[in-house]
Amino acid sequence: MRDLDQVIKAYDIRGVYPEQIDAELCRAIGVGFARLVIEGDQPRDRVLVARDMRPSGVELVEAFTDGVLSQGLDVVDIGMCSTDMIYFAAGSLDAPGAMFTASHNPAKYNGIKLCQAGARPVGQDTGLGDIKAMILEPPPAGTTRGVRTELDVMSDFIEHVHSFADPSVFRRLKVVADTANGMGGLVVPLAFASLPFDLEVMYEELDGNFPNHPADPIQVENLADLRARVIETGADIGLAFDGDADRVFLVDERGEPVSGSYTTALIAQSVLAREPGAKIIHNLICSKTVPEVVRENGGEPIRSRVGHSFIKQVMAETGAAFGGEHSAHYYFRDNWRADSGLIASMVVLEQLSRFDGTLSELLAPLDRYAASGEINTEVDDTSVVIERVAAAYADHTQDRLDGLTVDLGDWWFNLRPSNTEPLLRLNLEAPNRAECDAHVAEVRSHFSD
Repeated sequence: MRDLDQVIKAYDIRGVYPEQIDAELCRAIGVGFARLVIEGDQPRDRVLVARDMRPSGVELVEAFTDGVLSQGLDVVDIGMCSTDMIYFAAGSLDAPGAMFTASHNPAKYNGIKLCQAGARPVGQDTGLGDIKAMILEPPPAGTTRGVRTELDVMSDFIEHVHSFADPSVFRRLKVVADTANGMGGLVVPLAFASLPFDLEVMYEELDGNFPNHPADPIQVENLADLRARVIETGADIGLAFDGDADRVFLVDERGEPVSGSYTTALIAQSVLAREPGAKIIHNLICSKTVPEVVRENGGEPIRSRVGHSFIKQVMAETGAAFGGEHSAHYYFRDNWRADSGLIASMVVLEQLSRFDGTLSELLAPLDRYAASGEINTEVDDTSVVIERVAAAYADHTQDRLDGLTVDLGDWWFNLRPSNTEPLLRLNLEAPNRAECDAHVAEVRSHFSD
């Protein structure tokens, strides 16, 4: 038996195909997920299934489907789509779903993102652990076999995406979207088809081998082609989608990448204009700009751990209207608390359309601090190093919501261990670049004895 701990992770299922994830495993996961649905607190009689453009997805979906059908549940195949589309389907159809994707990972990977009806997340403590146990001790087959059907939800999804903005205020902007041969190549042109934008799509062809560059826009080197094209064409904005198109990063008219924190703050402004006093979630590595902007616009900022399952949980508990992460995941209450790169794009484009100026000018009031970005350092024992750093800053405000966060007044940092590797992840923010770099060196000096 393969090492399931390497494949079934905290938030999803992911591994190298076929060494770690193959048809046999996916059939067993289908059986386990079906039992989870049948025996859960809100049982349903069908499971939605979809996939991205990775060639291995065809085989893996077929095997997973067979596993679900064997337990007596029906399967509704949505076909190829973006991850936010299956969240939409799971919400609007009130059915659990399985999206076969490895998101931004290289071509050799594949994986599964699972959700319950209403797009409720399935993580280690909300189902993945149970599925793992059922893989090790498979349940018997159901007494009857389910039926597989197909369903096209694209037009309904696009209509839903458009509902988060006011298309009547859109002005003719030049938009360049780099879909990196991922699922954005399918959904982005359709979402923009009826809108008054001059859209150019780069690397639109669906190709799970990613022949142009990795579909991982959080790495600035993967934005190089988009940045150059924005400058070359005089575009107003660039949009960079990841492989399954649930995330989007912005590039301004100068070709400069926009921090996910600043995009979170910008969207929060729009949400608060529509819903004064709303609660807004931000994870703890977002810039201090985010809670400042939320308060300045009459909202209530709420701090969360990093990760979609935590964000969605806090949103459910508080009724928050919106949540954002520095990693460019943007969650909307009226999207069943799920994240969507397309919805975020529409909200930003409405903001830019309403503004008499460029994107960089719109964002200028949000550019208040210098950030280190996430710095990963390999260490022998993450817990030992975290305690050493905590002791070094014992005289300052600390919390352990997610790793170690230390607030030193005009600068702060968070130090979190990786869930899967012997790495420490450092995020630090200070008033300017020189101070930021100096403080990074200072904190890292405590990593060793």
